[in-house]
Amino acid sequence: MSFEFSDEVRAIQDMAAKFAQKEILPTVAQAEKNHEFQRDLVRKMGELGFYGCPLPEEYGGSGLGFLAHAVVTEEISKVSGSLRAPFNMQTMGTAREIYQYGNEAQKKKYIPRILSAELLGCIGITEPNAGSDVGAIKTKAFKKGDFYILTGSKNWITYAQVADVGILYAYTNPAVRYKGLSAFIVEMKWAGIKTGPSAEKLGWNACPTGEIFFEDVQVPAENLLGEEGRGFEYVMGSLDNTRLTAAAGAVGVSQGLIDEAVNYAKAREQFGKPIGQYQMVQEELARMIVETEAARLLTYRCGWQKDKGVRNTLETSMAKYYACDVASRVADGALRILGAYGYSTEYPVERLFRDAKLYQILEGSANIHKMIIANDALGYRKANR
Repeated sequence: MSFEFSDEVRAIQDMAAKFAQKEILPTVAQAEKNHEFQRDLVRKMGELGFYGCPLPEEYGGSGLGFLAHAVVTEEISKVSGSLRAPFNMQTMGTAREIYQYGNEAQKKKYIPRILSAELLGCIGITEPNAGSDVGAIKTKAFKKGDFYILTGSKNWITYAQVADVGILYAYTNPAVRYKGLSAFIVEMKWAGIKTGPSAEKLGWNACPTGEIFFEDVQVPAENLLGEEGRGFEYVMGSLDNTRLTAAAGAVGVSQGLIDEAVNYAKAREQFGKPIGQYQMVQEELARMIVETEAARLLTYRCGWQKDKGVRNTLETSMAKYYACDVASRVADGALRILGAYGYSTEYPVERLFRDAKLYQILEGSANIHKMIIANDALGYRKANR
């Protein structure tokens, strides 16, 4: 197993790192404070090809692969969680899902425009009573002539208020539960669709999150994604991809926190010498660095396996669980090193701390991933069947 990057991957990694520092960093603090969605930066990243790594060139991607996707996501996440989000909204949760399950007409119509961020995407799974339990979805879609009539609601949907197109999940046959779930490509301008903001969040304030309401929305039958009744399969397949993005984002924010903590420890003096010379600070930093490197390797392994065509639900859960757990611990450590300055908005640590905490929740909570990992080990349910 080797994670040596090709010249093309190194080039896009370098491009993403420079973009994060030059384009995102100067505005991120103000955007977060003002809850300002930076659509211009989302579009620029699309134009630079950041979203297209795991998609082929014929649909507007670069074909660089999943590992390249993880590397680019990591670089952006070092600076902004809010601008890490489109790597799911534009790449894994919409374009890649249409590529895996859609027909040729759907691929040509939507994927290039989503990857370029001409169209903004969203993923409609979560509902008030359906989070970890996807089977608890209440939204329904019934066939009527050449249309499906969609009724229900979604909440905690990233990009709900700004999205142009979404992959929405609804029951076409509620009587058979998981086997009756279906997926639809929904254009958010259609009659009967309304959106509203979710509750205020701890972090990622420059990333819109909201509710979507569907009242007898007419969805053309041609916008059914894949086949009726296979929605649960598609959800799980999609999560295998979005969880890689989450893991890479968690590694990125961990590295951003480490960089800030190291710089502070070298510059801050107490009792006549830099605090970096004190063993307790060194212990904190060493743990943060090693755990982040371990998370990075799990994440890179996950991307490498996907590039090899290996089904890796188990390894994806390992990477997502561990990387996101580490991000929370690294955030705590950085705050301890900076002390009051870490708690102040004068330094980026306060913002990165809030960015880090969300990773333990999104794309499946830590407990869900621990269940997947333990059930596989115990032989109750093998993850990579």
